[in-house]
Amino acid sequence: MKGQLGAMMARHAVPGRVDWIGLRAERYASMDVVEVAVLTDAGLQGDHGRAGKRAVTLIQAEHLSVIAALSGHDHIRPEQLRRNVVISGLNLLAVRKGVLHVGGATLEIHGPCPPCSRMEAELGPGGYSAMRGHGGWYASVATGGTIAVGDTVTPG
Repeated sequence: MKGQLGAMMARHAVPGRVDWIGLRAERYASMDVVEVAVLTDAGLQGDHGRAGKRAVTLIQAEHLSVIAALSGHDHIRPEQLRRNVVISGLNLLAVRKGVLHVGGATLEIHGPCPPCSRMEAELGPGGYSAMRGHGGWYASVATGGTIAVGDTVTPG
């Protein structure tokens, strides 16, 4: 049974896809939407982020509609949530503590990225609570490389 569970947890129905990439030159700066970004040991070039376990933040595209519904909006734009990469088609929770190949780079997923108090200002009252459990994941850069919107995302 234990081996069967491990095998099932390692399988994914389809690869994911990079839908959106955003960078911030400074901590509270607006997000700059880009089509291509370079990942180094220090994180995304052009992003204020830090090296280490929180070098890159990711969020599932499928969670945007959930956050919108829970915060009373019809639609949420990725830049409102201040994560670096939006990925569709792959359950990021299933990759926790694992490796994710994104375009020409490899990331190691470490843990959930909790919402910040800025979500109340961005999404309105209840925005913080709407994001709880849907705020995405933080990751370190295992192997640097270039990522682009449309790139395939696979666990491994």
